[in-house]
Amino acid sequence: MNLTMAKALNAGLRRALGADPKVLLAGEDIGKLGGVFRVTEGLQAEFGPDRVVDSPLAEAGIVGTAVGLAMRGYRPVVEIQFDGFVYPAFDQIVSQVSRIRFRSGGQFGVPLVVRIPFGGGIGAIEHHSESPEAYFAHTPGLKVVTCSNPLDAYWMIQQAIADDDPVIFFEPKRRYHEKGEVDTDADDAPMSLYQARVVKPGTDATLIAYGPMVRTCVEAAIAADKEGRNLEVVDLRSLSPLDDATILASVRRTGRAIVVHEAVGTLGMGAEIAARIQAECFFELQAPVLRVTGYDLPYPPSRTEDGYLPDLDRVLDAVDRSLAY
Repeated sequence: MNLTMAKALNAGLRRALGADPKVLLAGEDIGKLGGVFRVTEGLQAEFGPDRVVDSPLAEAGIVGTAVGLAMRGYRPVVEIQFDGFVYPAFDQIVSQVSRIRFRSGGQFGVPLVVRIPFGGGIGAIEHHSESPEAYFAHTPGLKVVTCSNPLDAYWMIQQAIADDDPVIFFEPKRRYHEKGEVDTDADDAPMSLYQARVVKPGTDATLIAYGPMVRTCVEAAIAADKEGRNLEVVDLRSLSPLDDATILASVRRTGRAIVVHEAVGTLGMGAEIAARIQAECFFELQAPVLRVTGYDLPYPPSRTEDGYLPDLDRVLDAVDRSLAY
């Protein structure tokens, strides 16, 4: 079945709701409207307003209520309408959600999924195009994942809901309407939720990306092929935990690594990944680990975002610099 990412997420949520009566959805306008991106469209009509709940405009309340539900045996999935709206719930997520299993000595878990559309590229206003993933990946007790295509979206949301620990689930909003083949009749996910995937094998350098930048890196690799450069592309899929084995094996094969993400560079995911590669692959590296990221600035007005976001040219420039060593 050929589905957009938004429809694939919808199908995954529908399957989870149908399989377990303890799965609940909550968020602003997710019921009657179906969410601003229509990811939950039709689910309230099918499962009722007690299981697909239109919440008040209060992110701290949404997450705080979900914590109590999760501790009582439910599996809530809450939507933060836009990435920049998560900060009112940040205290709940970092001070409560991430710590309850540790604080209770393992007596209580929090099987909670926090869905967050993230990233730019849609011409939105302030607080609607941010990439806050590093805040959560930095926090012990949270698992952080992001899909890059419809097939992963369909399976990863179900796997996140089935996890007994809290999962922050980032959805690249500018990829919501891109299509891909999804077998909704399959019984099992093709891979673990916390496993990275080699999207395109290569020999000359490794491009490491996640979420919206995976497509950009694949396009860069295809362009590089025409110049006789064979690039490998790794989709991280999971940001915490990181799949070190897949990342390091790729870099050992190619000897070069370039990490690409939309978020600002300073203390971003690329810095952590570069540090791990340097520590484990020092003698196999043929060049320094490079990063292609957003600039260390607040996200700009929409009319200038094309100059802010990493694109094919910036990725290929980093490839040139890496191969020049």
